[in-house]
Amino acid sequence: MSVPKKVVLGFSGGLDTTYCVKYLSEDKGYEVHSIIVNTGGFTEAELTHIEQHAYSLGVKTHTTVNAVKSYYESIIKFLIYGNVLKNNTYPLSVSAERLSQALHIAEHAKKLQADAVAHGSTGAGNDQVRFDMIFHIMIPGTEIITPIRDLKLSREDEISYLKSKGVNMNFEKSMYSINKGLWGTSVGGKETLNSKGILPEEAWPTQVTASESREVKLHFEKGELTAVDGQIFEHPTEAIQYLQTIAGAYGLGRDIHVGDTIIGIKGRVGFEAAAPMVILKAHHALEKHVLTKWQLGWKDQLAQFYGNWLHEGQILDPVMRDIEAFLTHSQQNVTGDVFVQLLPYRFHIIGIESAFDLMNSKFGKYGEMNTGFTGEDVRGFSKIFGNQTSIWHKVNQS
Repeated sequence: MSVPKKVVLGFSGGLDTTYCVKYLSEDKGYEVHSIIVNTGGFTEAELTHIEQHAYSLGVKTHTTVNAVKSYYESIIKFLIYGNVLKNNTYPLSVSAERLSQALHIAEHAKKLQADAVAHGSTGAGNDQVRFDMIFHIMIPGTEIITPIRDLKLSREDEISYLKSKGVNMNFEKSMYSINKGLWGTSVGGKETLNSKGILPEEAWPTQVTASESREVKLHFEKGELTAVDGQIFEHPTEAIQYLQTIAGAYGLGRDIHVGDTIIGIKGRVGFEAAAPMVILKAHHALEKHVLTKWQLGWKDQLAQFYGNWLHEGQILDPVMRDIEAFLTHSQQNVTGDVFVQLLPYRFHIIGIESAFDLMNSKFGKYGEMNTGFTGEDVRGFSKIFGNQTSIWHKVNQS
């Protein structure tokens, strides 16, 4: 009797990956090893339920990976350092976590010496490229199986198949597709399928419950959020999650992202990212006080490339390590407090306090008084600074 081939399946417990377990094990004869990588979107109770569901479907083993801290250390930290917003709007909530998940799945496949690896992506989005590319690089030669994409299955096809296999689960689909993680939650629905439409209030996973203005103090150490309102956290992920409980109640960080997909089509997706948006804007405000003009200028250029390349799945490109080194070094003086006023649906940066603040009254007050140079210094500087341009105009006068 031949030994069945091993396949490692990225498993969320939803319709698509539930289908994959039954199809791979019963129709194709694989020994299925499921794995779920938690990047901040699941509670312990939900993870337990998903594990029970996997075993009820017949997987050989099921593995739960807590990747919240490693996700932060390998990706989120640099998105904060770079103040990364895709198209000046989207904090890369889903695209970033998919890469973390793909890397852990590949490592698990390598550990189990699996013959194949599988995921439940469709053929219409970015995730298929991100997963496939990571697998090609990390576990070259390992077969990649994608039943939903390859069989071009509709939701109705999957439900009919699973019912025929005696699978008992809630097949009622919500009107909205929601993906939650440490760095935000994506929300897709009928309103995002066209170029016009806004998600209704009830579609947002976090409802607005706060009505009174509130000021919060965020403390950054070398670019990392370490304390909120004086409460110090052991790891920045805990600070992010704590801030989310405060800012989420104000309905902050809600928007719709219009983006260019890796496969060439444009798409819209709603998202809510209260803590990420407050952190990014607060961090940027602190940087504007403590970094020099050209530190800020080059950071903007490199961070924009970093965010776009990350979005397209290129986390393993060595140029990303080079940019991360630059971003990390740029944070040496990004330490201090940022004061933020929270209100329903909006927030304001009140200001900062930092020992590294370059807006120091010892050197002058903008628009009022200078103490570091004289008017004669400025006269001479202005003449020399524009000297070559002045020569060009004199030479080229008609």
